[in-house]
Amino acid sequence: QAVAGGADRIELCAALALGGLTPSAGLIAVAATCGVPVVAMIRPRAGDFVWSEAEVAMMEVEIAAVRGAGLAGVVLGASRPDGRLDLPVLRRLVAAAEGMELVLHRAIDLTPDMGAALEEAVSLSFHRILTSGGEVTAEKGAARIAALVRQAAGRITVMPGSGVTSANAPQLKALGITEIHASCSA
Repeated sequence: QAVAGGADRIELCAALALGGLTPSAGLIAVAATCGVPVVAMIRPRAGDFVWSEAEVAMMEVEIAAVRGAGLAGVVLGASRPDGRLDLPVLRRLVAAAEGMELVLHRAIDLTPDMGAALEEAVSLSFHRILTSGGEVTAEKGAARIAALVRQAAGRITVMPGSGVTSANAPQLKALGITEIHASCSA
């Protein structure tokens, strides 16, 4: 349905009601044949983004499976207990995904300094950031999203997500964004 509706890229995840988890091997295999680039969420459980060593090892294996299936990339995030991005863990995951498209997920919305986190994402070679501007919805976080777009200055794509609809997409486009993220569940 997403392809038929005009999506030019798909972020694939399971358990959308939980914020998105790593999709199954079967779903990954089917998605690989859909005709548009697919990036898969790498998130082994619901809850925070503070990962144990065992979870990080599992995520590295999941990245390898996504690569093996031929998908375009992965959606990642890792936080420290204080909300800052966990750079050592992200470096490991980015290394596992070398050569693939990289999306930093809404872990950035939990950081105490989103501008600093954007710079870290750039330094880690992420291609895009999915964000609601630190708010519940992208519409409520519009001012911060606009500031991130200005700061990014084309070095990384800032992609608003959460509560994006056909009604508010034009407002978000006015922020200078070039992409949106929407579940299109309704």
